[in-house]
Amino acid sequence: MGPLKGFRIVEFEGIGPGPFTAMLLSDMGAEILRIDRTTKSGLGIDRPGTRRETTARGRRSVALDLKNPHGVETALRLVAKADALIEGFRPGVMERLGLGPDICLARNPKLVYGRMTGFGQFGPLKDAAGHDINYIALAGALHPIGTSDKPVPPLNLVGDYGGGGMFLAFGIVCALLEAQKSGQGQVVDAAMTDGAAYLTAMFYGMRALGLWQDKRAANVLDGAAPFYDTYETKDGQHVAVGAIEPKFYEELIEKMGLKGEALPSQMDVKQWPKTKARFAEVFLGKTRAEWCKILEGSDACFAPILSMAEAPKHPHNVARKTFVESNGIVQPAPAPRFSRTVPEIQGPPPQRGEHTDAALADWGFASDDIASLRAAGAIA
Repeated sequence: MGPLKGFRIVEFEGIGPGPFTAMLLSDMGAEILRIDRTTKSGLGIDRPGTRRETTARGRRSVALDLKNPHGVETALRLVAKADALIEGFRPGVMERLGLGPDICLARNPKLVYGRMTGFGQFGPLKDAAGHDINYIALAGALHPIGTSDKPVPPLNLVGDYGGGGMFLAFGIVCALLEAQKSGQGQVVDAAMTDGAAYLTAMFYGMRALGLWQDKRAANVLDGAAPFYDTYETKDGQHVAVGAIEPKFYEELIEKMGLKGEALPSQMDVKQWPKTKARFAEVFLGKTRAEWCKILEGSDACFAPILSMAEAPKHPHNVARKTFVESNGIVQPAPAPRFSRTVPEIQGPPPQRGEHTDAALADWGFASDDIASLRAAGAIA
């Protein structure tokens, strides 16, 4: 299976980027054991739609009452056998539960302790509530995205998943590699503000070179350039073009039927609105399917803008098996690809506490221990 096969990771129940991190590591072969809350924590054992929480795929669930000292001790016993831990609570919550880094690393010195927050483990805003839109706003990543009138949130892809979950997964794998050399674990402090800011590195370079303005719809990559934008087609659909390089731009012009027409120079910024208006007029003359026949697969840097329902059916995505059906749900397949240790989805999203007995047994708990924990109300 995947390249992380053999690694054991304990995930504490959370939302958004924490589960996404665990999904990434699970898809790569790691064994993920999620610690869920029990009814004693005020939440039901089963949640409606749990099986459809695709980012929860590929792990097992044990339900522990972390307000019960026996539940906390059970969690520590699991941590002692894990290579890494994932938690996404506000700073200080794990410490108050008796599961902070100092206690966990005392039990398991090689443990990689992964922490996912919006604002980080320190700083003036560390205790503030927020969501993706707030984190990318503070990081400077939201300001450039949108129309000239206002910023537009790019779903929760930039903060939660790009700047959050992926960076935590990257940090955990880096720390696991280092622990194999040093024999020592450490804490990974992944803040979505840090990660979202990191994603803007190229634009800070462009800004320093005078190639980027601090306003929207005024730059090469933000929709101002006619050769890097989206256009409506005759049938009300849309297409995307990204012909930045001159040779690609020339091919786009030719295939659009504009070769020989007196268009402004490609990089004449003042004339971009004029060129864009002409492009918009031309693209409206044909359907999306007709433009696909003309442009798709060429060096004109073209693609149809597909809906979530359409994308899994596109021939390229079908050929690469970019999407798979698992547990009756069409969803993205594990990525990236490996030539030898092939990743795969390890199973459906678990119901809360679905694997409590079996997972605890697999992690070294005797049947008498499990019975005692149930009698004490520590597990469910």
